[in-house]
Amino acid sequence: MAQVLVVDDSSTVRNEVCDFLKANGLTVSAAVDGRDGLDKLKADPGIKLVVSDVNMPNMDGLTMAEKIRSEQRNASVNIIMLTTENSPTMKERGKAAGVKGWIVKPFNGPAVVGSLKKLVG
Repeated sequence: MAQVLVVDDSSTVRNEVCDFLKANGLTVSAAVDGRDGLDKLKADPGIKLVVSDVNMPNMDGLTMAEKIRSEQRNASVNIIMLTTENSPTMKERGKAAGVKGWIVKPFNGPAVVGSLKKLVG
């Protein structure tokens, strides 16, 4: 069972984030888009944190976050967006969907690892 689910369509970013989190003691799984992320979250009740890109094919990260809360009725998983998007409109949509934080790429693991570990519990 994973503690963290990393959702990003870029294999480079996905691997970088997964490798960093694993090196810092977290159990990680990965998904290639929001649709895959929903499937992985349904299959693994041990996931406590989702770190997701916003812009992805098939299903974007904000839609995935909305579906986690509405369709899966999962209010306990923490959701963080890791994206190049920084618009107030997108952040408001994320906040309405229960997104706990917004990290602007590039990923700076050492700066956020403490906060991510707290969200995992």
